[in-house]
Amino acid sequence: MNLLDSFGRKHTYLRISVTDRCNFRCVYCLPEHGVKWTSKSDILSYEEIAHIVHVFAQLGIQKLRLTGGEPTMRADICTLVASLCQIQGVREVNMTTNGYTLPKMAQPLYDAGLRKLNISLDTLDKELFHKMSRGFSIGPVLDGIEKALSLGFVLKINAVMLKGINEQSILPLLDFCALRNIELRFIEYMPFDVRWHQCVTSTEIQTYISKRYTLSPLSSDSLSGPSQTYWVSEKKMKVGFISPLSNRFCSSCNRLRLSCKGELRTCLAHEEAPSLGALLRNNATDREIKYQIQKQVLGKKEGHFCEVESGTPFQGVMTQIGG
Repeated sequence: MNLLDSFGRKHTYLRISVTDRCNFRCVYCLPEHGVKWTSKSDILSYEEIAHIVHVFAQLGIQKLRLTGGEPTMRADICTLVASLCQIQGVREVNMTTNGYTLPKMAQPLYDAGLRKLNISLDTLDKELFHKMSRGFSIGPVLDGIEKALSLGFVLKINAVMLKGINEQSILPLLDFCALRNIELRFIEYMPFDVRWHQCVTSTEIQTYISKRYTLSPLSSDSLSGPSQTYWVSEKKMKVGFISPLSNRFCSSCNRLRLSCKGELRTCLAHEEAPSLGALLRNNATDREIKYQIQKQVLGKKEGHFCEVESGTPFQGVMTQIGG
């Protein structure tokens, strides 16, 4: 069975936010003060998440990504990883993390069945990292990367470039990833509620890199998501670009999002209702949950209306939606 919307897009990829809490307060993701966290009683239990994912898998979801907030802040996250890896029809279970807890968490996550990690790292400069994360040290993140590599994880580094803040980190990040056989991906800054910063577009980054290196486009598979991937021949490495603003990939979008409260979001820019978590807690049958998923996906909008420097910003706070 396939999850198709009215524009014929087939959905095989579900991103699951397990918590809206994060140990970092990155300047482009969270306001410095005033964030209201979701109460513990409103957050889906691991059993509830697994139940909902079982239904999604029956509808054709093959790839899962655990997000947040910071997913490793959720107690005993390895229990959920192990459970999801056993669901029939699920081919991949991955995680996006800031990497801060990986020195101690990498081994348990690997033992639970996780094999791929995306690690957010916007700069290698210690002082700039401290400033962008609002007070954290880069040391544990770098140690976590080395630990994950030693265990055999396949890693990708996600970097967000902000105009006037960290563009100088582009080439050092390239060098860092090339030395470790890590794919580097540049993600355009996505404004929520207000535009706290200015986006450095994928085209601008590609132009900057191309002054020194050769970028050759690569094809992608059906589960790879929206990244446009290039081969940097001089570095013998992959570099990806995710461009939700300057080069929208809405027409080929294959992803859905489940918030930590169980709300299904068919687009990062549009809120949906009702909550699948609420249906489950009100004793809805799997058939009723399946119907609601299909109904919401069928009604998925054609795209969002946010642009590089205009349009409609996304509603809410990134950690509450799930990255």
